[in-house]
Amino acid sequence: MADQTDKKSALRIFVKHLLRRVKASDVPGVAAQMAYFFLLALFPLMIFMVTLLGYLPIDPNEVFNVIKDFAPSDSLSLIQDTLQEVTSNQNGGLLSVGILGTIWSASNAMNAVIKGLNYAYDVKETRAFYVARGLSILLTFAFIFIIAVMLILQVFGEQIGEFAFEFLGMGDEFLVVWTWIRFLLPPVVLFLVFVGLYYLAPSLKVKYVTVLPGAIFATVGWIVVSLGFSFYVNNFGNYSATYGSIGGVIILMIWLYLSAMIILVGGEVNALRNDQKRTAA
Repeated sequence: MADQTDKKSALRIFVKHLLRRVKASDVPGVAAQMAYFFLLALFPLMIFMVTLLGYLPIDPNEVFNVIKDFAPSDSLSLIQDTLQEVTSNQNGGLLSVGILGTIWSASNAMNAVIKGLNYAYDVKETRAFYVARGLSILLTFAFIFIIAVMLILQVFGEQIGEFAFEFLGMGDEFLVVWTWIRFLLPPVVLFLVFVGLYYLAPSLKVKYVTVLPGAIFATVGWIVVSLGFSFYVNNFGNYSATYGSIGGVIILMIWLYLSAMIILVGGEVNALRNDQKRTAA
């Protein structure tokens, strides 16, 4: 009984310190900046991915199937309509001519994440400009690669499972297990993305184990908040009545803002845990 009381007390103290850090780091304000850069980077990144998928045996619409359960329908429609309008005027030259500009624009979002996590750890960027920007571009490519893997598993997952089933000579139970793997894969991949982000992005050396709590928080928090906000917008919210034709843009901005908040709070969780371990040592 005493152990449970001590754990509750420790959790209460941790949450109290976390809220204090969130306020001191101005997480809402930094999240607003990140959401702005997310919005600027979203369309160049999506345009690049959709154009790249044109060279692969994958329907570009599958990109939206990956996020349709999390993103509000109005925002998803806005992104789809904008991409269709922009890509129809590219004449196939996007990859050959504008790839550098596109990747640079898309990496601005990752650069904003790096700055946001530096705020969380209360450190200044000490890495050279080309190192920090190179890391942003590297994380952007890693993000694209992860999305591509998820698309391949979503589109060809059943065929992959059947091939493995025949090649390994396993029982029918394997296909059931494979179905569960495909279902659980997105959260697991999202968790690994946050682990890599929290480990690589801050401008200080952190231990691998210290980023796990924030990654777990960010994974669960982003899924819950995204699903909750999507359900609210699709069933109760009527932003078009207030903002008219730009209602979809407002919804998208709020979603990106909430996502940025989750990322930053996850960083604050890791920073607080890092400080506690350093103090205890």
